[in-house]
Amino acid sequence: MSSLKRYFTYCFFIACSYYCNAQPAKDYRPCIDSVYGNINRYFYDAGNKLYYEEYAPGEKQVHSFLWPLCALIQAANEASVINPSVNYIEPVVDAVDQYYTTATSLPSYQASVVKEKKDDAFYDDNQWIAIAYIDIYNRTHEMKYLNVAKAIYDFMMTGYDTAAGGGLYWKYADKTTKNTCSNGPGILIALQLYKIKGDKKYMQRALQLYDWVNAHLQSPDGLYYDNIKIPSLKIDSAKYTYNTGTMLQSNVLLYNITHDKKYLQRAEGIAASATKFFYKKNKLPGHYWFNAVMLRGYIELYNINHDKQLLHLWHNEAERIWHEEKDTNGLLGRNAKKKSLIDQAAMLEICARLQAVK
Repeated sequence: MSSLKRYFTYCFFIACSYYCNAQPAKDYRPCIDSVYGNINRYFYDAGNKLYYEEYAPGEKQVHSFLWPLCALIQAANEASVINPSVNYIEPVVDAVDQYYTTATSLPSYQASVVKEKKDDAFYDDNQWIAIAYIDIYNRTHEMKYLNVAKAIYDFMMTGYDTAAGGGLYWKYADKTTKNTCSNGPGILIALQLYKIKGDKKYMQRALQLYDWVNAHLQSPDGLYYDNIKIPSLKIDSAKYTYNTGTMLQSNVLLYNITHDKKYLQRAEGIAASATKFFYKKNKLPGHYWFNAVMLRGYIELYNINHDKQLLHLWHNEAERIWHEEKDTNGLLGRNAKKKSLIDQAAMLEICARLQAVK
């Protein structure tokens, strides 16, 4: 090869490396402000201090299930990182409190507003609240959030038994499935409580759940199936981004705590498999909040290995949604006739996390 060809080849590889590793200089604060403003404008019921599930002009609005508030409370914390002077947290906590029930064996949060109807309690709904409250505690050091998270940990353990070898059920009153979406978050709660409290019982439980998920619900490509049926032990082989996200983040947290490189290697393998499986034709699957949970794992890994290629698809996805899936009111979502609270909350979290990541 001539010296001139070698020079141009070298320049080509340098340019490719720069392009792949460069983080787009994107300011997500306008997105944060727009999405949060629309949540308050179209979804907040100030008179009842509650939120509506959907906005669909001409249709009656009903108060949200707890699940979208699980997304919104996490988004509120991430937005608070960017704009600490704005009171994002308190209105959502006031709403979440209205789902609190003592009808379960230990206090929990049920799926619907307590004064409106009696409903089941989902273990994962409670876990998402605990995860967000631990993050709020780590940021503010307000003990009330940690105390709720510890109480939710106790409640979630009422969902544990030895059917299918262990693991946590998905619903309090329905013992027919054990899901990655109730065990992955359970691992995260236990690990975070261990980091805060130093109590070995939390680490032991985290490892017990971690080993169970990997033994029963991990697919050959390193991703995760949705659930195992009880008592048939039939596997629901659907794969969702949020299940990948919790297990990816669990591996990174285990690496942070133990410094055992096997967890970092597993995390990098999960992220590579997830990008290959989920990111098709320059877009992720359509559920914004599932994807927001996966982003948590990617950022956790990025904070360790600083591989900016991990974030490249997320910047592309946020930009694509903003330009392709926003209506004339600025509401986001693929359904042209109605917009959901959970989609707005998920995009608030995504934009805030991408703004905060260094």
